Amino acid sequence: MDVIVGTAGHIDHGKTALVKALTGVDADRLPEEKQRGITIDLGFAEMRSDEVGIGFVDVPGHERFVKNMLAGASGIDLVLLVVAADEGVMPQTREHFDICRLLHIKSGLIALTKKDLVDEDMLDVARLDVEELVRGSFLDGAPIFVVSSRSGEGIDKLRSGLISAAKQIQREADNKEARLPIDRSFSVKGFGAVVTGTLASGEISDGDELELVPFARKVRVRGVQTHGKSVVSAHRGQRTAVNLGGIAHDEITRGMVLTRPGSISETQVFDAEVDVLADAPRGLRSRQRVRVHIGTAEVLARVSVLNDANLIEPGSRGLAQFRLESLVAAAYSDRFIIRSYSPQRTIAGGRVLDPLAHRHRAKDIPAVIANLQELSSDNTNKLVEVFVQILGDRGSRIEDLESRTALTRSNLQRLISDGVRDKKFVDAGGVFICKTNYERLLKSAIDSIERHHASDKLSRGMQRETLREQIFSGTPAEVFRSVLAELEKSEKIVVDGDVVKLASHETKLAPAEESAREHLRKLYFDVGFEVPKLEDALQSASAAARIDAKSTRKVFQLFLNSRELVAVTGEFYFPSDVLENLTSRLRNEAQNDPMIDVAKFKDLAGVSRKYAIPLLEYFDRTHVTRRVGDKRQIL
Repeated sequence: MDVIVGTAGHIDHGKTALVKALTGVDADRLPEEKQRGITIDLGFAEMRSDEVGIGFVDVPGHERFVKNMLAGASGIDLVLLVVAADEGVMPQTREHFDICRLLHIKSGLIALTKKDLVDEDMLDVARLDVEELVRGSFLDGAPIFVVSSRSGEGIDKLRSGLISAAKQIQREADNKEARLPIDRSFSVKGFGAVVTGTLASGEISDGDELELVPFARKVRVRGVQTHGKSVVSAHRGQRTAVNLGGIAHDEITRGMVLTRPGSISETQVFDAEVDVLADAPRGLRSRQRVRVHIGTAEVLARVSVLNDANLIEPGSRGLAQFRLESLVAAAYSDRFIIRSYSPQRTIAGGRVLDPLAHRHRAKDIPAVIANLQELSSDNTNKLVEVFVQILGDRGSRIEDLESRTALTRSNLQRLISDGVRDKKFVDAGGVFICKTNYERLLKSAIDSIERHHASDKLSRGMQRETLREQIFSGTPAEVFRSVLAELEKSEKIVVDGDVVKLASHETKLAPAEESAREHLRKLYFDVGFEVPKLEDALQSASAAARIDAKSTRKVFQLFLNSRELVAVTGEFYFPSDVLENLTSRLRNEAQNDPMIDVAKFKDLAGVSRKYAIPLLEYFDRTHVTRRVGDKRQIL
């Protein structure tokens, strides 16, 4: 088992010296750190036993470098709170401790350093001071080790205590894709770009094709190390160095995340649950500009508090939206720290609920709050259901859910299968939409088709594209097709090519329209091939029935809808049974001679040239005949 231990505490309280005493490694690597004698950036060391590997992240204690401290704090499992016995609890002790609480670190130990500089009375005062600080917190009752890094006194006991605490770490099952928040990037001669970080979830292996987020830059893993040793793969909880191909190290910055392509969102707006510190001045207010520290990134943001007061009071919990000034990588349940813009101090911490939120309209706030409260419940089984609910008519593809949750594809597929089986949402051709929204779309489609029939009783039906634009403009095509298929399966509608109609729809004609239909029927069905031109027929029927030309044309359309009449040209329409009879006669004639000219066709059909040419061209189009010079071959 591998565990990350992070130091926390005020400047010059001996954090780096303590790590060196425990591991033999000086975590101060920068020349400036050596020269000034203070830690400026993150340092790393390792300590191993037979059963556990402990990676140390040594953080700077100076208030000017809290953002560097935060870059290392997000990945730790166990905190080692360091307090110098000669000074006791100091401002950065408190801020570092607050950060650990806000990040929901659950385990830790306390080290009272510089024992060699104090007497027993001062040691007791320091012990009481730190006990008061941690009272009621996750460190309440944690063992306190009194040590001297200079003499080595108490170091062995602390080392044993760390190993014992590391063995007791209880991690949840690792069900997320590989994510390495990057805290360093540099170049190694002969190898190229190398990045380091604490692997937050999943595994990274040599040869993997990964992605840097934000900015979606594809890279290839050319080598993996943990604590200076080459390995085939690294897993969650290990300090990891990755040699990357396809990119220069100066294109990589702290705050990026190395992950599997598509498995995590890049975002500038997210909704979150927020805990405000009791001593935060004025709480957290809407429109307040703050610094958000998430993973190893720091980004400026504006706050929109999701309550009527536009305020989360000090010491309270609430919901808020963060509108960032630049992109970050974020997924559901990621922890972050909020610091005031100026002067800089830690004021709150939070947990991402919806990493790809939209700006909310006032009327939508109650529903938004209800969904966010569901997401804050930590019920993984409801996670997919709630995100499907949030995405509404837009629906969710598995890729959308993956980028919001960072869950592995196999875990997502299990949750999706469970949700579909339990009828929590519908699989509309690979787009998942909640049952309530889907049923509303079914009803809206029926209502729209009914309105069309009511407004145009003679219409064959509603155009598919018109229905899609009216009801489904905000949904994927898969949802539209699924709704039509469901309605057709339940025999509520009939889909006929590009037209949709209710299965119960019957064309009902007014007496005048019925008169026009009978007049048209005589004009077309009692004359054989001697059909009138369309405009002449329409004018005759309009005059006979005393209705307008528009209504007569709709009545005529009924013959086309029923396929009783077939368009041969734009002005000549023939009864379908007449055309079928002529087709049979042509094919019978082909048994004697497959070639036919216009004159022979006129004799066969008993028509004049006025009709013969349009009919032959129609038979060419319908592949009954094929033109060969001045003749036709009957097919």
